[in-house]
Amino acid sequence: MQAVAGGLWWVAVFLSPGIRRATLGGLDPVLTATFDVPLFVVASAAAAAGVRTAAVVSTSWTVLVTAALAVYATATAQAGLGVLAMGAATSGTAAALCLVLLGRIPTEWIVRGPFAFRQARSRPRPGRHMAGTLAQIMVFWGFFLGLVPPILGFLEQRWGLSLAFPPLAVPAGTAILVLASGLGIWSAVVMSTLGDGTPLPSAMPNRLVIAGPYRWIRNPMAVAGIVQGAAVGLLLQSWLVVAYAVLGSLVWNYAVRPLEEADLAERFGAEFQHYREAVRCWVPTFRGARRTP
Repeated sequence: MQAVAGGLWWVAVFLSPGIRRATLGGLDPVLTATFDVPLFVVASAAAAAGVRTAAVVSTSWTVLVTAALAVYATATAQAGLGVLAMGAATSGTAAALCLVLLGRIPTEWIVRGPFAFRQARSRPRPGRHMAGTLAQIMVFWGFFLGLVPPILGFLEQRWGLSLAFPPLAVPAGTAILVLASGLGIWSAVVMSTLGDGTPLPSAMPNRLVIAGPYRWIRNPMAVAGIVQGAAVGLLLQSWLVVAYAVLGSLVWNYAVRPLEEADLAERFGAEFQHYREAVRCWVPTFRGARRTP
């Protein structure tokens, strides 16, 4: 699929001046194709046939081109669509490389090192866990909501990718951000005070928490974080930031959540299984969950 998509894109580049300008800007298409066709299109086809070296070559080339094109687009305000296309291609080649070399995508790598699942040290009073949780909130919110979105908003403008938002976007984003932040803080406080731990994987709670917002939804902090990201996108009037929040939800749901729930099932057994069956992950269950006797 990647080889075919790359080949069709190059055909479109040479047939359509509009596509050429939007994806390559002022770059010479002939010179660029001389390198990209063999190193991306042909190498992707060879990787699909199981040639490991071709998968490494295709991935390395795609990462290099994406980085170079991003620098070019930021400096010249051209080829913004090309950066997005190559960013998607980078994700595809990286996934293909994992499949060729490992036979699977190793999502467990996400929870290694400082993000590995570990139980928090049990404490008689929740004050230390609360302090750790508040520190986590400051760091994560500061990075994922305070630093990354403005950078994405700037790049969206610089790359000529911005779209018009309705007038209600800013007040709606403000209201949603306040509500989502309240949910996140409420969830963190309940986790710290009742769970004898923190939301961070490296200091996970010692007790299964099904009180507060956890009674109606299994992962209120994840829901809060994703909604916060989308709300910041509305405030900045940036569809790229909204897409960033949606992408984060997909990564969390399909890569992180299965690992987290496997750890909870191992530690809490039937109690977590009952909770998982009674309460949904994303959509609130208003009848709530009850702790098993």
